[in-house]
Amino acid sequence: MSLNPITSLYYIAPCCLLFLTVPWYFVELPRLRAAAAGRPDVFVFGTNSLCAFALNLAVFLLVGKTSALTMNVAGVVKDWLLIAFSWTVIKDTVTPVNLVGYGIAFLGVAYYNHAKLQGLKAAKEAERNAASMATVEGDAEAGARLLPEKDGGEQKN
Repeated sequence: MSLNPITSLYYIAPCCLLFLTVPWYFVELPRLRAAAAGRPDVFVFGTNSLCAFALNLAVFLLVGKTSALTMNVAGVVKDWLLIAFSWTVIKDTVTPVNLVGYGIAFLGVAYYNHAKLQGLKAAKEAERNAASMATVEGDAEAGARLLPEKDGGEQKN
């Protein structure tokens, strides 16, 4: 079954609401009541809701146009950017184990991109071969039609 992003959100959002309400009730609601005295900031909740909606829409659109694996690869790239930001700007420490893990993730992404590129090249080459074979077969049929008939098809002067 293929759904567009809005329809996917239509079916998935109620399930997410149900499963996220239970932990929210026990973990977040007591803290919210203690800190905000029962008056939530409507602007903050509204803008957060719009951002979450846009994010979910973008995720469903990306997965629909590409694949779930592409979404995972994009998540790895996003993690690299966050780590580079925290390492350079915030001056957070990065251990050798972290660097080895990031290196392995980088090699995995590079291999995935290489394999996908090779698959696309092979598919284009197969299309070209099929098109050239059809052209050769079409040329042979046209050439056979142009040859004069030897039996009784010749005209006499």
